[in-house]
Amino acid sequence: MSTEIKAPVFPESVADGTIATWHKQPGEPVSRDELLVDIETDKVVLEVVAQNDGVIKEILKPEGETILSAEVIAIFEEGAAGSAPAPAAAAPEASAPAPEADDLKVNPAARKLAEEKGVNLAEVSASGKDGRITKEDVLNHIKSASAPTPAPAATPAPAAAPAPSVASAPVAPVFNAGERAEKRVPMTRLRATIAKRLVSAQQNAAMLTTYNEVDMKAVMDLRKQYKDMFEKKNNGVRLGFMSFFVKAATEALKRFPSVNASIDGNDIVYHGYQDIGVAVSTEKGLVVPVLRDTDAMGLADIEGGIVDYANKAREGKLGIEEMQGGTFTITNGGTFGSLMSTPILNPPQTAILGMHKIQDRPVAIDGQVEIRPMMYLALSYDHRMIDGKEAVQFLVTIKELLEDPARILLDI
Repeated sequence: MSTEIKAPVFPESVADGTIATWHKQPGEPVSRDELLVDIETDKVVLEVVAQNDGVIKEILKPEGETILSAEVIAIFEEGAAGSAPAPAAAAPEASAPAPEADDLKVNPAARKLAEEKGVNLAEVSASGKDGRITKEDVLNHIKSASAPTPAPAATPAPAAAPAPSVASAPVAPVFNAGERAEKRVPMTRLRATIAKRLVSAQQNAAMLTTYNEVDMKAVMDLRKQYKDMFEKKNNGVRLGFMSFFVKAATEALKRFPSVNASIDGNDIVYHGYQDIGVAVSTEKGLVVPVLRDTDAMGLADIEGGIVDYANKAREGKLGIEEMQGGTFTITNGGTFGSLMSTPILNPPQTAILGMHKIQDRPVAIDGQVEIRPMMYLALSYDHRMIDGKEAVQFLVTIKELLEDPARILLDI
């Protein structure tokens, strides 16, 4: 039976998309839930997976073509590749309890496929980041488990595992020494949108940056003392620096509401909540997933949320709703070694905090010169909304809270 493969229904803020990568070609056997195509929009990469076993009969929209929401992009022939039932030997595993599998790091798509196919996740070899089990790992496990069993030729999964879920970004070419060559590569939709937004932010806002520095010794000592207990109590979630900055920024935003506001035309919109975006770098560009209601989140909630968002971003799994509606943004150039930078606003927000590299420097402490781990902080803000006094006081508040982190807990 032939069915239509349609593009996902795009959110209202997304007008169209581009076919980035077809992972299956006409005639290739396809298993249920196997990745068929990546669709790149202005904000995220969307995946389309097979709803049933079969083959792609015809591709109507080739790579690089622009498509609309819910547009038909291919014709799919169900059952043409032959049904691939789970091997009989795997059936008992479906009902067997696997308590150890609950402690594994498993992508949601992998867990769903394992449940449907009756796969014991404890037996699956992980190839993902930090030992995470991916959907491809489960597919490979099913393929290897079914290999000795006689089956129709179309039953096994394709010899090559599906391509990564993140659509391939243009790779910088490698030129030979002395070669005067050039290569022209089209900009991806995501990169083009990022470029447009950054230029717009500089053109349409009265952007100014104020700097300060923070002594990170107190936070580092606290982290060193409790990181093992923290990780054990919170099921492997590690205590990093970002959670301290998010909590300090949250408290500072409550004290200075204008920094937490946004501009909408000639109106100022004050937000009675703190939704903080955390910039994450991916192969395709910078994305900013948002932590909601950070005032109600603990350090473990923040760290776990950041790790989850980072994994989703690198795998192309971030949803558009996860990147909309932030009231403030934090970006950390220090992870790449940046000592100081000027972050650019993330409209319609009116301020963004830049973290940087922690570096030992001599500072004066009570009249004595000491070597301390210091970090430069940068706050870029829209001067139309925020006065210089407020911006400086906001940044000083973050500095004071980080240099005495007990104040975050005591709310003083």
